[in-house]
Amino acid sequence: MDTDQYALWDVDPWLAPYRNDILLRMRAYEKTRDALTENGKKSLSEIANGHLYYGFHRRPDGRGWVYREWAPAADALSLIGDFNGWDPERNPMAKNARGDWEITLDALAHGSRVKVRVTSRGKSRDRIPLYIRKVSQDPVTKDFAGQIWAPAAPYEWHDAAWLGAPRPFTPYVYEAHIGMAQNKDGIGTYAEFTQNVLPRVRDAGYNAIQLMALAEHPYYASFGYQVSNFFAPSSWFGTPDELKGLVDAAHSMGIRVLMDLVHSHAVTNVLEGINEFDGTAEQFFHAGGRGTHSAWGTKLFAYGKHEVIHFLLSNVKYWLSEFHFDGFRFDGVTSMIYLDHGLGASFDNYDKYFSPNTDFEALVYLQLANEMIHEVRPGAVTIAEDMSGMPGMCLPVADGGIGFDFRLSMGVPDFWIRTLKTQSDEQLDMHTLWHELTTRRPREKNIGYCESHDQALVGDKTLIFWLADKAMYDGMSVFSDDLAVARAVALHKMIRFVTLTLAGEGYLNFIGNEFGHPEWIDFPREGNGWSYQYAKRRWDLADRDDLRYRQLQNFDRAMLRFVEEHRVLPALDLANLWIDETGKLLAYRKAGLIFLLNFHPTRSATGYELPFPHGTPEGARYRVLFDSDGAEFGGQGRISRDTEYQTRRLAQKQGNVGVLIYTPARTALVLGPV
Repeated sequence: MDTDQYALWDVDPWLAPYRNDILLRMRAYEKTRDALTENGKKSLSEIANGHLYYGFHRRPDGRGWVYREWAPAADALSLIGDFNGWDPERNPMAKNARGDWEITLDALAHGSRVKVRVTSRGKSRDRIPLYIRKVSQDPVTKDFAGQIWAPAAPYEWHDAAWLGAPRPFTPYVYEAHIGMAQNKDGIGTYAEFTQNVLPRVRDAGYNAIQLMALAEHPYYASFGYQVSNFFAPSSWFGTPDELKGLVDAAHSMGIRVLMDLVHSHAVTNVLEGINEFDGTAEQFFHAGGRGTHSAWGTKLFAYGKHEVIHFLLSNVKYWLSEFHFDGFRFDGVTSMIYLDHGLGASFDNYDKYFSPNTDFEALVYLQLANEMIHEVRPGAVTIAEDMSGMPGMCLPVADGGIGFDFRLSMGVPDFWIRTLKTQSDEQLDMHTLWHELTTRRPREKNIGYCESHDQALVGDKTLIFWLADKAMYDGMSVFSDDLAVARAVALHKMIRFVTLTLAGEGYLNFIGNEFGHPEWIDFPREGNGWSYQYAKRRWDLADRDDLRYRQLQNFDRAMLRFVEEHRVLPALDLANLWIDETGKLLAYRKAGLIFLLNFHPTRSATGYELPFPHGTPEGARYRVLFDSDGAEFGGQGRISRDTEYQTRRLAQKQGNVGVLIYTPARTALVLGPV
């Protein structure tokens, strides 16, 4: 193998001592790919069609149905359901020439509830079919069963033009949970999200939604991270066609729909999930202790088994083709790619990225998944939830990478929460701030964010709660002069703006946080009396002119419009212009604009010497194009948009060219040429 073929070496010279590890990984990838594709005779897309073979399908001749199941260790299978009185004697299945179980039936009605009785090693269990496309729960018995989804008129899509050629994309991602997206004490639906929330996302300026908990999960409070049925859209929120309608409507608004894909683990449930389907734990998962996550209590896939890869790749293609998703955020990547799941690891040196702790099988699966996704949909977007910073995560597979388009900048929200918990405003270190927001792997794109759903869960606090604390409850009126709230509103805007402009080539916000949603997330469970009080979104607060939530929403919308208009995130000219540790000032250039942020709690600088990039001529004229201090944003209106600033030699900045400018405390402003 030619060790010089991978651009990985050129991108990161620190990887030189680990060439053998990377070559082993690439050999494993090539070997697995060749085996799956018959040495390249087929594409990955052509082999990822398990959903078109297994499960329930109408026969080509129109005479009834065929149902197939993969259960290699089973001794007998029998289809049961309301169509045959749940009698396991009436519809036994037989092994076909492939070694799969199969049965043909004359008729199955749309909506029929079904299960399959699996007998293995002398024990029989009634299971939900592996490739079932809808699951329903009996309202009385609470029993989950598969459900035939075959409406007389299949869903009619309206997004053919959207699915055409790839288009340039800077992701502004709105992370959301369907069930908690409504302002009601109950579970929101796909239809309600389509009608009530999508227009808000469009109006807010986000161009993608990242939807959580879409695959079926029996426990609502799991946030969707303990999947039971991988091909069934969550029945908590409605029907498969209603999910399709949501995606279709989003596309009509110019919004991409990304699925939060959970292939890192599965629920341990036997009767509801895929665990021990054929009577053995090893059908999908590792045997013994390696098959169970020590912290999550979930089952872990054996990514080295070709049948498991086929199942998971088919699942990815199913969501792309059947529901027209525009990409995926892969959950739990760090857990997947290390044998110790990254638990308690600091990843402070390169040794920790490689053997003996690397799970080559998981890395190979991710490479194959990324390659297939971009084969099926060249414009699709894949995002890795990896906190370790594995080198090459967002480089093409052909370059020796894992193939993701973006990784989440997971260290950024950790930095903000750590800072707000442990430091006063006067202690904020501007050099550390710059380092934390700008240090990332070369040529690998990141999604920056200051908080996601992780920071909003009970046990943590959102940024606005760290900033305002109890003052949130009685100080958010626009007529209040509560100092704690004034500080919180000012810093909430600055934190979001500096994170948006520095922390990545994309940006993510969790639903409601853009307007400082005042409540944490706590799903109904036994510990809170099964309450929905904290499993909803208070949209009414953002709609009121007399509350500061509306002002924060106004700022979020304005800053997104501004950075998109000026193409700030994809710009490649980022340069640090000045750090004033005493004055808590940070200045930088990006997209040809000059950004100046004053984090000082009290010190406003009049006639501050702001240096510009080297080569800026004297006499050039600049004006403030954007700032965080506008009255519509809850600010004091201290920054003029009309004043022109002429560049000159700065006496206190080593003779650099720049401008003299007024920078109020706790404000951000952006200068651009007149």
